[in-house]
Amino acid sequence: MTAAEGNRAMTAPATMGRFPYVTEVLAVFAHPDDESFGLGALLATLADRGSAVNTLCFTHGEASTFHGVGGDLGVVRANELAAAAKVLGVERVELLDYPDGGLDGVALDELAEHVRRAARIARARTLLVFDEGGITGHPDHRRATQAALAAAATDNLAVIAWTIPATVANVLNAEFGTSFVGRASDAIDSAVDVDRCRQLDAIACHAGQSMDNPVLWRRLQLLGDTEHLLLLHTGTRR
Repeated sequence: MTAAEGNRAMTAPATMGRFPYVTEVLAVFAHPDDESFGLGALLATLADRGSAVNTLCFTHGEASTFHGVGGDLGVVRANELAAAAKVLGVERVELLDYPDGGLDGVALDELAEHVRRAARIARARTLLVFDEGGITGHPDHRRATQAALAAAATDNLAVIAWTIPATVANVLNAEFGTSFVGRASDAIDSAVDVDRCRQLDAIACHAGQSMDNPVLWRRLQLLGDTEHLLLLHTGTRR
């Protein structure tokens, strides 16, 4: 088996399916660049299929250890988010100012109310989030998803999570000493074929975060042209 064949084999889920069609979707995440590094291919796919794509980001990402460009990092990353959102076809970006690395210290009800309000503005019945483990294990990622789930429970929203296969997470953790959290293949609901061109263009908007980020590029290599989805809450999709 070649290396490329091995990479494709690692990404194969237990079931294959299409991206569920929704007319309006709200992506909920913690940091500028999450929409591109993580959700970018999925957001572009939704926009290309005619969905109204909206985003809610909880922090300015000012605590990042990547400083590839000069200036106030919170301002720089806010501008990068705005530019990347345009590339991905996002209609509305809302950027809150909670502390990067401190979402666990914010009351869940407070965060969930922001999600409920943003979903109402977007008229979205579907939320797109990182998987419950936060993908990278980052506590802010986990908290953003918890807030989305709390909002979904009271407002009958569907929650679809972006996830990665455990096999991919294991390779990344072994090679880089990271803390990626993946799912077993039989726990993944569906796989989606994606074109990463727009995602790569959006990633380029986050120059300070992507220029020296071998983990990002290795993850994209392992996943190939496939992303993986998990339904966390049924709600009412439309």
